[in-house]
Amino acid sequence: MDFLNPEQVLNQIELREDMMAADFGCGVGGWAIPLAKKLKTGKVYAIDIQAEALAALRIKMEMGKMNNIRPIRADLEMGLGSSVQNNLLDLVLLTNLLFQAQDKNQIIAEAKRVLRPGGRLLVTDWKTDSSFGPQENRISLKEASEMIEERGFKLEKELAVGKYHWGLLFTKI
Repeated sequence: MDFLNPEQVLNQIELREDMMAADFGCGVGGWAIPLAKKLKTGKVYAIDIQAEALAALRIKMEMGKMNNIRPIRADLEMGLGSSVQNNLLDLVLLTNLLFQAQDKNQIIAEAKRVLRPGGRLLVTDWKTDSSFGPQENRISLKEASEMIEERGFKLEKELAVGKYHWGLLFTKI
């Protein structure tokens, strides 16, 4: 696996068709759409700060006749940023988001707030030594793991996500 492939990564975690999930920083749906296809009777909250990205996601949803994705425009670095209710979700994705965030702790706190006890947090981001991709503000796997565990999560496993990224799966305790 060279480049980050959402389907291959999602295949490494247990998913039920009826799960409730969120994709924080969903962009145009590169992860939200494959996740929604796996969660046939569930729901995916696709959250991003950029209206243009969400507009592109809505077009993809229409074309794919997908009705189990709910796009939400929100700033995840604000308190209660996602507008999703407390303890609702089974899974939250943070994919290529931490390196972009000014307030990483607030994003992790928001993920914790919306996850039910035992819910899972899937985090992928750029490897610090990758020659490819954005170079600024990368966070190492070790730094991310420590930061997330300090905020009430337990590391479940490291995932194989490609040559340029690291991936971790956590459980909310």
